[in-house]
Amino acid sequence: MKTLQVVVIDGQGGGLGRQVVAALKDAALPPLHILAVGANSTATAAMLKAGADQAATGENAVLAAVRRADLVIGPLGIVIADALVGEISPAMAAAVGQCRAKKLLIPVNQCDTIVVGVADLSYGKLIEALVELVKRECAAADE
Repeated sequence: MKTLQVVVIDGQGGGLGRQVVAALKDAALPPLHILAVGANSTATAAMLKAGADQAATGENAVLAAVRRADLVIGPLGIVIADALVGEISPAMAAAVGQCRAKKLLIPVNQCDTIVVGVADLSYGKLIEALVELVKRECAAADE
């Protein structure tokens, strides 16, 4: 059984990333290696406390981590330069957008980015849907 390399990226206080890491750790999933990458040290610490296997902080950490990832998870803003109140640099957004990994982007309608046609769901509902998608990706990886 292949261990999927999952990179969870978040910024600000890391609340969304923390919830994602905790939900993935709590779910009955095949082996995942979760690398939490925070745009700042507060976000990194929150995700590490939630159970990430490894953690790193900053632009270069994002650039390096996504090159080895099977899945990249984070708010939609991780592919938009200057998103998350300026924490996502153009290089970070480009690295995430151009990496070979499947990207599971959470539509967070904040910071002047509104995703048209997407229901404004709670973080809990969004993360439940995310966990189901990760389960499907794990099953596909084993085929």
